[in-house]
This record gives sequence, C-alpha cells and structure tokens, in this order.
Amino acid sequence: MEKYLQILKQYWGYDAFRPLQPEIIKSIGEGRDTLGLMPTGGGKSITFQVPALTMDGVCIVVTPLIALMKDQVMGLRRRGISAAAIYTGMTFDQMNAALDNCIYGACKFLYLSPERLATDFFKEKLAYMKVGLLVVDEAHCISQWGYDFRPSYLCIADIRKYLPNIPVLALTATATPDVANDIMARLHFSKPNLFTKSFARPNIAYIVRRCDEKEQQMVHILNSVAGSAIVYVRNRRRTRELSEFLVSQNINADYFHAGLSSEEKNRRQLSWTEGKTRVIVCTNAFGMGIDKPDVRVVIHMDAPDSLEAYFQEAGRAGRDGKKSFAVFLWNADDPPKLRRNVTNSFPPIDEIKRIYNSFCYRCVIGVGEGEGFSTMFDIGDFCAKFHLSLTNVHYAFDLLDNAGYMNYEKEADLPSRLMFVVDRERLYDIERSYPALDNTIKATLRLYTGLFVEYAIIDENRIARVAQSDRQKVYEDLKMLARLGVVNYNPRKHATVVGLRQNRVEDRFLRFPREVYDFRLESARRRSESVINYLQTNKCRSQQLLAYFGQLDAPECGQCDVCIERTKQANNEIYIEEKTESVLCEPLTYDELLKRLEPVNSERLKTVLRRMLDNEKILCEDNVYRLNK
Repeated sequence: MEKYLQILKQYWGYDAFRPLQPEIIKSIGEGRDTLGLMPTGGGKSITFQVPALTMDGVCIVVTPLIALMKDQVMGLRRRGISAAAIYTGMTFDQMNAALDNCIYGACKFLYLSPERLATDFFKEKLAYMKVGLLVVDEAHCISQWGYDFRPSYLCIADIRKYLPNIPVLALTATATPDVANDIMARLHFSKPNLFTKSFARPNIAYIVRRCDEKEQQMVHILNSVAGSAIVYVRNRRRTRELSEFLVSQNINADYFHAGLSSEEKNRRQLSWTEGKTRVIVCTNAFGMGIDKPDVRVVIHMDAPDSLEAYFQEAGRAGRDGKKSFAVFLWNADDPPKLRRNVTNSFPPIDEIKRIYNSFCYRCVIGVGEGEGFSTMFDIGDFCAKFHLSLTNVHYAFDLLDNAGYMNYEKEADLPSRLMFVVDRERLYDIERSYPALDNTIKATLRLYTGLFVEYAIIDENRIARVAQSDRQKVYEDLKMLARLGVVNYNPRKHATVVGLRQNRVEDRFLRFPREVYDFRLESARRRSESVINYLQTNKCRSQQLLAYFGQLDAPECGQCDVCIERTKQANNEIYIEEKTESVLCEPLTYDELLKRLEPVNSERLKTVLRRMLDNEKILCEDNVYRLNK
C-alpha cells in the first residue's frame, strides 16, 4: 500500500485512507473486478483515482451525472492531473480532441455517460486507446431490481469485450444485497467480489413525524435548526410554491427542478452551495454529485418511491460529521399515494400499445420503418391531440425504452446548432450593413466548416473567445442574423427527445419480457411497501434503514423519534413501575432488573422501587426483588 499512500499524500495531502478505501484500492491494484458499496460522502472517487495513477493507460469513468463529471475533472486538473469529460452539448471537434488526447497519452481520466460509451464513434476510438481501469459510478442503475434502473447502463458490459483483462470497479452508495448481486452479474464479474462499509450515519437523527399541517411543521423545523437545508417534494410546481411560502415566513429560500435552464440551475445551485441561499426546495433532480458538507437538515414533504432514494437524499445531511437531522413528514394520504404511484408507473399493456401506435402515427412511421428515427417531442401537445394521459404516456415511453423499442430522453440537453442560409455575396452585404455583427460572423466561420452546407453544433463561449467578446453578445448577434434571414439558429435548450431503436412493429408483436414489466412492477411494489413500513413501524429508524441494506445487527441509534420516545417513556415513573411489575415474573437482583429495563435511569428506578416497597407491591431480600403475591 506504500505507493498508494505516497500518491494520496502527493496529490491530496492526506496521510491515511478512510475506512474501506484501502481494501478496494488493493483489490483493484490486483486486477480484480470489484464492487464497492460506500455511503454518500464516503470518498468513492479516491478508490479509483489513486490506483489509476499507478496504472498504464487511461481510466474510463462512466457516470450519468454531468455536474459530477465537470466537478471531478476540475478537481483533478487543480491537482495537476490530466482529465477530460465527454457529455451532451459538446461539439464533435471537442469530443474528438478529448478522445485523441486519451489515445496519445495526454489524458489520465476520461469521464463520459453510458450513452456516449455505446456510440460507434467512441468504440472506434477505443480500439486505439490504452485503458488501465473501467469505473462504473452509480452502478445500481444497471440493475432492473434497483430503484433507478437506466437501460443505457446495460451497454457497459458489452464494452468489456473491447477491454480484455481490464478490471472493472463498480461503485454505488445504495444497494440491497439482491441489487449488489445483480450488479456483479450484469457487469460480468469473473467472480463475486464485494466490499461494503456500514451504512450507518451516527451523526444523523432520523425523525418521522405524522402531521396534517406539513407546511407549518416545516417552518417550525427550519426555525428550530440553524444552518443550510434541503426540502424535497415530488413535483416541480410545489418547489416554487413552497419556496415562495418560506420566503413569506422570512426564511431565505429558492427552488430547483429539472425544467430550469442550465444557467438558472447553475446559478441557484451555486447560491445555495456558497450559503447565499439557506434553503433549497427541490425535486429529486437536485443533489446528485453535489457535496456540500454543512447541510444541517433534510426535510421530505412527500414520500419517495423507495428507501434507497430516501436514504441517498437524507444522506446529504451532515457530511461534515456534525449533528444533523433527516425529517420525514407524512400524513394519512401518503401511503395510498405511494401505492397509486406504483400503479401509474405501469400502465396496462394494451394502453402502452395504443400509445406506441399513436406516436408512430403522429410521426408518420409505417410498420417496418423508423429504426434510428429521433425527434424533439412535445408530449403535452401529443396527449391533447390523441386524448391520452400525460402520466400514462411518460411511463409507457419509459417501458418501451426499457423493452428496446423506443429511445426516450427526458430533459435532453440539446446543443446549439447553426447553418448559414445565404450565399457569401449576400453575407458580405450584411457585414457591410451591420458592422457590429462582423466579429461574430468572422469568428464563427473561422471555427466551423461546412456551415453553408449543413447544420453544425456550435459553442457560443468558444465563438466569444475568438471574437474577443462575451457569450451574451454572441447569442444576441446570432439571433439578429436569424431575424435577418442569414442563418438558421437553434440555441442550446432542454427538450424531450423520443425516437425508435428498431423498425416499427405491429402491436401484436410488441413483447414485454417479465423482467421489464412483471418483475419490475413487483419490485416497485415491494419498495413502496418498505417506505410505508418505515413510516408506520415503531422501531428505531436507523435500525430499519440499515436492515433494509442487509446490516441486521445494528444497535438502536438512541436519537431517532422512536428511540427518543422510548427514552421518555422509560424515564416516566408510572411507566417504570408498570414495566418493573411485568419483568418481576422471576426474582431479580437490582443490577439484573436495571439491565432488563434499559434505558431506564438508575436513580429513577431506585425512587420507584422505594415507593413499591412502601406500598408492599414488591419484596426485597438479600438485594433480590420479587413481587409480593
């Protein structure tokens, strides 16, 4: 381990590894396929970044989180380590340059999404690339029994045939024993090899509170617990409503959801991360890849679909190790809502077929046609024209994606595209008539070829640097050129993209394997019932969560709502007396009695015993207590 410790000290400044890191690093260093289960904030990145620096070749890191890619690439570069990322929105030239750097040894870490991993373009480049390690982050996404299955992850195993004898490191913060086994099987581990760290977060007090007035309870909690906070809800509209409500209560808050522009997301996230915004009200789109250490409270206003999701979201509290709270507010409406959510997530097969045929009709795709077809798609307009339920369409597309018939990208990040639609003579006239546009036009033509023939993916920031301008000026110039009829300009935006992975088939030939529909439906039901049991079972919350992830021997935490209530009861003298009578079915010494009644306070117990002796309810001889029958 000495060489790994030297690298840790050289680049990160640490003298020792955190728990479980050395075991995973040693396993990878020995060339073994490895699955590491490490709680959020447990230092997952060190487990592959350190050993990769001792290996020949590039380390490929597969992750769905663009924010995490950018953050880790910047962090590595600050330490003098070469790294690059490939994600949606980059131009072809940028991606090509990044991959060539990996081929020629100028890049040590390459981050990319599973979708990019599966492209022919990447596979062609991979053939010339020396790879030392393949890392799969958020590895639970590959398991159809997991809470966040993504079909794109299934292609990762196929890449392994291009990388013979290259070990794979799979990492996740949340996986049940069944999901862990499924991950190793789907990634073609040569043999099972699992390293797991206790999921216990002793600094987090898990609180479940049943209440009808959730908003008022939320305000009470935020006024009682100082510091940064996250409030999770299920839908976008509620993020804005609750944020505005908190502001009306003099609590500094903002909201976040996937429908915001990239610029707006970045602005709000940065404001919260830097402490300028105290409370962020958000959907589950917020938090992945964000490592803010001083979150003091996470509040769930709505029940998530699984304990995996809850544990990961609640685990964003207290990453600095200081006392923090994860509060789950619920009422009688939540259990039936959870069960309805599962039912809604799996529309009847006949309805899925109807939606599939409606999509093909809408896009004028005949049977036996359409493989590779893809389009930006207005689902709201589609539902209105074909009298379909928005919820059914969303989940039908999702299931058709999982079954391999369609490609469904929600909130796809579409890069800016540009094409000149005038000849060069007309363009010259425009430059003379509008000299303020000249720098932007010249910089664009210098950077991109073929613009008079076909659309090109462009980067306004890059154009701005060449034009010695700024992005906003370039954006306004291109919009002006579009209004003048000089260019067709599609600025970068988020949109839903839907397409066909294979030619359209007749609906009677649409097949949904049991693992895509029946098994996943049953798995979703089990997960929702686990959440309901967590809310309604009077057992230590930490013990419940840890047992769900396979840690069956965890002690009571002593700080959740159940443990606190039990302690209160235990120190109530009436309760102590009743409990004493129940356990004295056999003679017991004082020490034995105190142990049976734990966590009763010993002084309180002595007081109760004296009163029971005075009232002749019990007898005591030679320090042995028995009931006076």
